[in-house]
Amino acid sequence: MGRRRLAVAAAGVMLLTATASMPLGTRALPLIVQIAYEIEQRGIPYAWGGGHAPRPGPSNGTCRGYKGRIKPCPAARTRGLDCSGFARWVYALAHGKDVLGPGNTNDHVRRTRRVKASPMPGDLVFFGKITKKSVKTHHVGIYLGGGKMMNAPETGAVVRIDDIARLKDFAGYYRL
Repeated sequence: MGRRRLAVAAAGVMLLTATASMPLGTRALPLIVQIAYEIEQRGIPYAWGGGHAPRPGPSNGTCRGYKGRIKPCPAARTRGLDCSGFARWVYALAHGKDVLGPGNTNDHVRRTRRVKASPMPGDLVFFGKITKKSVKTHHVGIYLGGGKMMNAPETGAVVRIDDIARLKDFAGYYRL
C-alpha cells in the first residue's frame, strides 16, 4: 500500500507541475489550447521546415525554399518548429495520433473544414488565400480566443502568442 500511495503522490506532483506554467483559467480550455500553452512555455525556436519529420514534434528544419530575413539560413542547424509543424504537433498530442499529417499549411487546410461562425479556442487560424479552386496559404496558428493565436511566427522567434490582426491576409478559422 505504501508504494501505491507514493506513486499516486508522484503523479499528482507531475500534474501540478505540468499545469502550473499555464495562465490562470486555462484548465477549463480545450486540451488543444492547454497543450499549446505548455509548448509555448518551452521556448521552442522557429525553424523553417521544423516539425515535419516522420513523427510530429521539434526537428531540424531545412533551407530548401527559405526566404527569411536571417542570412545565412539557420534552419538546418535549428531544432524547432515552423507554423504548420507546431499545429501538427499540438493536434497530434491532443488527439493521440498525427491527425493533420505531414505537409504544409495548404495540406492542413484540405484536411479540415471551414468554421463560418463562432470560432472556438483550439480551431486553426489560416492566412493566405483560399478559394473553391485553389489554396495558397502561408501561415497557421491555433486560435486562443479574444483575437489571439499561438503560433511559430518567423525565423528568430520562438513559439508565442500574437494578435490575429498582426497578419493582414486572414483566410479563416478551420476545424477537424
